Amino acid sequence: MLKKQIITLGIVILYVASLSAQIAPDATKVFSLDDYLNWVRQFHPVSKQARLLQSEADAALMYAKGAFDPKIFGEVERKSFDGKDYFTIGQTGLSIPTWFGADVKLSYTWADGVFLSPENNLPNAGQAIAGIEIPLGQGLLFDARRAQVKQANLLQAVNEAERRQIMNDLFLAAIESYWNWAYAYQQVQVIDSALSLARQRFELTRESYFQGFKPAIDTVESLILIQTRVVELNDANIEYNNRTLELSNFLWYDNLIPLETTPLLRPEALNFVPIPDVRQRLNLLQANLTTLHPSLLSLGLKQNQLEIKERLKLEYLKPKVNFNYNFLANGFDFFQETQEEQSPLNTLLFENYKFGINASFPLFLRSARGDLELVRLEMTSNQLKINQKQLEILNKVEALGKELEVTFQQVETNQAMVLNYQRLLDAENEKFRVGESSIFLLNTREQKLIEAQLKLLKLKTNYSKLKGKLDWAAGQLQ
Repeated sequence: MLKKQIITLGIVILYVASLSAQIAPDATKVFSLDDYLNWVRQFHPVSKQARLLQSEADAALMYAKGAFDPKIFGEVERKSFDGKDYFTIGQTGLSIPTWFGADVKLSYTWADGVFLSPENNLPNAGQAIAGIEIPLGQGLLFDARRAQVKQANLLQAVNEAERRQIMNDLFLAAIESYWNWAYAYQQVQVIDSALSLARQRFELTRESYFQGFKPAIDTVESLILIQTRVVELNDANIEYNNRTLELSNFLWYDNLIPLETTPLLRPEALNFVPIPDVRQRLNLLQANLTTLHPSLLSLGLKQNQLEIKERLKLEYLKPKVNFNYNFLANGFDFFQETQEEQSPLNTLLFENYKFGINASFPLFLRSARGDLELVRLEMTSNQLKINQKQLEILNKVEALGKELEVTFQQVETNQAMVLNYQRLLDAENEKFRVGESSIFLLNTREQKLIEAQLKLLKLKTNYSKLKGKLDWAAGQLQ
């Protein structure tokens, strides 16, 4: 199993490497955010589980349409007693439900025996029957079968909205994990670079001490700075390792094999790419929330399902009136000739037939009225949920938009601060070179620069995460 995972991981690395065109000097491969999200979309178990929702909806629709499947039926009943064949009665046929509420029935009945009841006396060739049953009251315009099919059709849209919501939440978690990983990586690079500079300064300071230009205390201060940087680098490496493992939670391969990232992969740079026309984008998102946000879509579709349910409950307020009419044949001859001067069609319509009608109606309709009231209360409750959810989403999008604008300004300000701190450090280096500064001041300037760089990286990380959060709040992460 371990060997298989190692081989699979090698495939993953080669795949990711082939997707990326950026190669660092140390031969590491850039694992871009787009490639990462494509990987999550394709292989993550939650993503696969979300795709099953469509198959579930298709199965539900097939089940609902099964109520309109034609049905073959047949039965045989025979009685024999005391050596006498009392009767043998059989029937076989086809029942065809229709979308308009009527059921068509085609059957053939035969009977034989010495003790047949009069209603079972049939022609010697048996009797074919072609009939139709129509609900004239409850079920004429709408019934449970049609309601079930309409609900199943809506379920496909409901499950699609649910799939989008699942992917929206999954992508938000994945994006935040990626940018945390990117920040931890950049933090290691900044501190590692600072450690290299501290070691170089220590060597220069020690050399100056041996030549009599610097006091011994400066070498101690330079050594303490190296030790401080080593501790900071160890802490940064621990955080990077933790963030790498956190990122690995989203990396799976086919057949649900969990994977881990390797030192051969590195995140894309924390570049500052401002969103153009943030306010215009916010207005567009807010204007299209009801048609774009999966949560609102799901609640809206639930309202449609409740409307179908309400329509069905309204049908139960009508009386049940079922009418059936059957054409009877002599064997399979429906248009048999008669001795009287009457056409075969008239014989079929007015002599060889069987019809029936049944009706019922509850006097108080308490069950039907109670069911209808419950559905309408549920519709009112769901509409209130829609209103509340829409307001929450609008406010969330607005808040994230403002936070994005403020963070944008902070990034710009901190970029300028980093440049200014770099100028101060360069000036302090020059003063130190000519002997007008001390190692303490130089280290202080450098520490301020590093703090500003890390803060800038943090702000860029937050800005990148906020862009993902804004799309998430609007339900756009797919």
